Parts: sequence; structure tokens; C-alpha cells
Amino acid sequence: MGVSVIEKYINNDLTLKRYRRFKAKKLSVLSVWVLIGLIFFSATANFWANSQPLAMSYQGQLYFPVIKTYHPSLFGIEGEFVTNYKTLKVDEKDWVLWPMVRWDPFESNNSIDDYPSPPTSENWFGTDDRGRDIFTRLLYGFRFSFGFAILVWLFAYFIGIIAGAFMGFRGGLFDLISQRFVEVFESMPWLLLLITLVSIFGASLKLLVIFTSIFGWMTISHYVRAEFLKLRKREFVEAAKSIGGSRIRQIFRHILPNALGPVITFSPFVIASNISSLAILDYLGFGLPPPTPSWGELLQQAQKNFTTAWWLAVYPSLALFLSLVVMNMIGEGIRDAFDPRK
Repeated sequence: MGVSVIEKYINNDLTLKRYRRFKAKKLSVLSVWVLIGLIFFSATANFWANSQPLAMSYQGQLYFPVIKTYHPSLFGIEGEFVTNYKTLKVDEKDWVLWPMVRWDPFESNNSIDDYPSPPTSENWFGTDDRGRDIFTRLLYGFRFSFGFAILVWLFAYFIGIIAGAFMGFRGGLFDLISQRFVEVFESMPWLLLLITLVSIFGASLKLLVIFTSIFGWMTISHYVRAEFLKLRKREFVEAAKSIGGSRIRQIFRHILPNALGPVITFSPFVIASNISSLAILDYLGFGLPPPTPSWGELLQQAQKNFTTAWWLAVYPSLALFLSLVVMNMIGEGIRDAFDPRK
């Protein structure tokens, strides 16, 4: 019975129509699958690019170095704290299963004399100015770029939705004063202030998320406020008020679910913008602290080696371009799906 009720609700809800509109946008659907693939391969990057074997047999014992750290003494190595599996001598009866790329994001290729080095069979996308594999750093770097973008989107939208909801619901003098405050806050040069704050407090993923969220909530607050101004006098809100519903219940139970259109529509574009923001900060040297894998830091190296290392510019730019295109195509599909004219 519960399933039939849910199916009846979905079949009669506007959500099904919006889903069909989004599904009709083939490029948007393809972009969703591309994004899922990027997230999957980056989240499981340890199994695709690492200097540690996925599994190995050594003297009849089975080991899984990619998921567990083993002391070098287990392999007869003395005086070391970290096992170098690439130099470990393995008998003929034993075997080693390596990942697709045998480099971790912090490891330098010591067999190369001059850095940065061009693409080879060992380093598919070449190496950076410290001999680290670019493909591996791009793969791991997507974790930080997308994770930063999602966290900033969550915190900034949380602040913006709460602020816009109370301004729109209260209206009057409270709304007038609040809007002046938002306009003053919005007029500040956020990038300059962000760089200043990073210079004072230092750079870390946590601080970058906090600082960027502080300067990123104003835009969505305008749209949420407009939706609340439009919906607060509707019949279902007046009915909730007449039966004694509190203001908090009216805001979060009755109005907010009907005011989420702009929030959902703008989210992919905001996430794409956050990815660009982190790349800009990393390029300027005010982003993630080294040696964290960073797309912007690779582009900074490309600027320093522009005439001699084309691969430092091409591959990070393609990764950034692909991520932004995917997010914007998803955003266009959602925007068309939520278009009230359709």
C-alpha cells in the first residue's frame, strides 16, 4: 500500500515532468554520467595510480599494500621506515599486481635527469617541475577541487537560504535594513579579502571553505528572499497560520519546499564557479598548501615553463575545461527542467 501511494504521488507530481524534461537533454544526461565517472575514478584513485601494489604474494604470504601499511621488516628490510615496493626483490614463485599507473601524487621519477619531462610510457602526461606524475596529480586533484566546490556550495547556500528566508518572510523594516547590509557585503572585493585572510591565517582546505562560504551566500539569498515574498501570502501559508502553525513551521515546512526552484537551478553553476575559484587561488599561490595535488598549481608551473613544457598547460587546462563543461551542461538541463514556461 505504501508503494502505491508513493507511485501515485510521483505520477501526479511536477517532479516527474521535470525529470522527463531533463532526460530529454541528451548532453545533460551524458554529463551526469561523465561526472559520476570522474567522481568514481578520483575517489578510488589509490587503486588506479599508486606506488604501492594492489596485491602481492611474498614468500607464500598474501599482502594488500594499497589498503594496509606494512613495516619494511616484514620483507627483510632493516633501517627503513617505509617500504619501497618498486625496489623490493620478489622470487619467481611470488607475484605482484600493480595499479594502472605506478606513481603516487607526491613521488618524483628519479630516473629522469631533467624536470619537467615530456609524456612517456612511464609518465603518460609528463612530469611537473619536481618530477611528479601529472596524470596522478590531476586524478587526485579532482578530489580536492570537487570536494572544495561541494563544501562551499553547501555552507554558502545554507547561510543564503536561511538569510533569504527570514528577510522574505518578515518583510518590512527588517527586510529593508537586511537588504542594505547584504548590498554592502556584496560590494566588497571578495577575492582581495580572501587573499588577505589566507595571508594572515594561512592556507588549508578547512579555512578556504570557511572564507569562501562567507563571501558566497549573498546571491542565492536574493532569489530565496524573492520566492518568500511571493509565497508568504499564498493560501496554504495562511491556512497553516490559521491552525496555529509557528513561524518556523511556516518557513521550513510550507514555504521553503516551494521556494527551492532557484536553489536547485543555480547549484551546478555555483559548483562550477567554486572549482574555478580554487584553481585561481592555487594559481596565485593562495590556495591549498603544497604538496597537495592542485590543478591551479600545475597551471602556475605552466606559466613559469611556458616555452619548454607545453604538457603542463594542456592537460590541467583540459581537466579544468572538462569539469566546467560537465557542470554547466548539467546546470542547463536542470534550468530547462525547472523552467515554468515549459
